Amino acid sequence: MEFFAILLFILAILGIKIDQEYQRGVIFRLGRFHKVKGPGVYWIIPFIDTRQSVDIRTNTVDIESQETVTKDSVTIKVNAVMYYKIIQPEQAIIAVRDYKAASYQAALTALRNIIGQHLLDEVLKDRDIINTAIRNIVDQITETWGLQIELVEMKDVELPINMQRAMAKEAEATRERRARIIKAESELEASLKLSQAAMEIAKNPVALELRRMQMITEVGAEQNTTTMIFIPSEFVAMANSIANLPTKNT
Repeated sequence: MEFFAILLFILAILGIKIDQEYQRGVIFRLGRFHKVKGPGVYWIIPFIDTRQSVDIRTNTVDIESQETVTKDSVTIKVNAVMYYKIIQPEQAIIAVRDYKAASYQAALTALRNIIGQHLLDEVLKDRDIINTAIRNIVDQITETWGLQIELVEMKDVELPINMQRAMAKEAEATRERRARIIKAESELEASLKLSQAAMEIAKNPVALELRRMQMITEVGAEQNTTTMIFIPSEFVAMANSIANLPTKNT
């Protein structure tokens, strides 16, 4: 009796299992799926039940740099990172042999296919749209494996050297064009203001004399040695009238 008591005690000890809060135990009884247990302490039948522990925390998978051709036939290198978690532990064990490797290959294939459907400018500017498209495709594939794809994010896009030079020249030309447009707009605005000022002065000649006096004051305030003498506008008008008088033939 003592032997059987000791044997039962040993079997009871062997059947005690502990899973952490982030773990679940997938129990198989005589080779068939029985149930998912955990977290905490639970007991299985030794030599009849087997357990496989599954981590249900969010996992990360680095997708190494891959050469991919865009829709406009530009060869680029892209790497990415994928975040996923197991929501059905039994499916992750039963439906696929290695869910980590399978999810990696699914993400890699989706990355190449999606980039091949977009132009280079779209890959560089619309990353959020491309990331969402990749995540949706991979999530559909891995859904039957009990996985949920939380995020797929492209990290780096490496361009060929000649393409980098071409884009740098294009950016420089764009900046130069923008600078010329701003300068032309400023000159246009200045010419309009000068035209308005000239019209106001033409309506009131006294304003021209006041402006001249102001300029003399500004020159004197700067302690310059150069002296500027302005001829009143009446003298200029008189000189023009005299010059325009018809000459008499003697």
